[in-house]
Amino acid sequence: MKQVYKPVLSIVLLLATLGQMSAQDPRFSQYYASPWNLNPAMTGLFNGRWRVTANYRDQWSSFLSPVPFRTYSAAVDARFEVGRHDFAAVGIGAMHDEAGTARFMQNKAQVGAAFLKQLSGGRYKAKHYLSAGGQLGFGQNSIDWGRLWFSRQYDPVAEAPDPTVSNGEPNADANTDMYVDFNAGLLWYVLFEEDGFIYLGGALHHINEPGISLVQDDQESLYSRWSAHAGGQIPLTTNFGVLPGALVMKQGPAFETDFGVNFRYSNNDLNELALRAGAWARLGNKLDQSLQMDAITVVGMVELNRWTFGLSYDITVSSLTDANNSRGAFEISLMYVHPGERRARIVCPNF
Repeated sequence: MKQVYKPVLSIVLLLATLGQMSAQDPRFSQYYASPWNLNPAMTGLFNGRWRVTANYRDQWSSFLSPVPFRTYSAAVDARFEVGRHDFAAVGIGAMHDEAGTARFMQNKAQVGAAFLKQLSGGRYKAKHYLSAGGQLGFGQNSIDWGRLWFSRQYDPVAEAPDPTVSNGEPNADANTDMYVDFNAGLLWYVLFEEDGFIYLGGALHHINEPGISLVQDDQESLYSRWSAHAGGQIPLTTNFGVLPGALVMKQGPAFETDFGVNFRYSNNDLNELALRAGAWARLGNKLDQSLQMDAITVVGMVELNRWTFGLSYDITVSSLTDANNSRGAFEISLMYVHPGERRARIVCPNF
């Protein structure tokens, strides 16, 4: 049985060495607890009728308060059987991200759909599945120009800025145009006995590279972002399991690699209670420099029946520690899965 888990360890180690990273899109350290933002193919990938997920991230409050980087995300998706071993899924999700004194904001809302097909397997055999999904939505970026002042507004007599004076900026109060955004992804996974599984997925976000310029006479576009992720669950005993994982992303000149492991204990009761704890490392590039360690994330999660609640904290280990004393980001995740009317033939891994 142990031999079947060698592929997942190889995949995780491979992904962990594939790049240098510093993502430009908003991101979550608990990426596996934010399936809507990770891969469109994960729409409907759960054991139940419908699912709600919510994520919140607060970054660098230690030295940017009261205007730290904050990210909010929420999604709802549902699945429907379309065959003996297949199902379709639909969902809707939104994200809001704000950063800095000027509150640079990104707002996105998308609808998505996915289809999951059983490729092979049966009783006493490993079951292989393939899921494909896409998302279509809209987005808009903006800056709160009222929080900024310019040299034209500086009063040399009072030696202070005068907000009543016009800033003279021709593009002040301008937002980006509403843009269309398209994402797509694939996910393959295998289920073994004793709750073991492995998975490998990939996604491409912003396929159409929409325009996001805040200046009307510019043509700035949003870089496409590709990502690959892999992992699984290796049962050690009836109650204990190990969930290794890795994520690699590239967006324009930015690269990031996240990898680590969660340990899971379950009481295997009808009213299941499971606890997870783990540590994850994040590597990234700094402009055109080589790969550097950015942060270590410690995670704790509680699963109770259909609810999953997660807390994590990013401990900065880069040169930024001189400014924030290693205090990075705080993150919360919440998931609820509503049970189906009957037990589904298709079993999904518990990521």
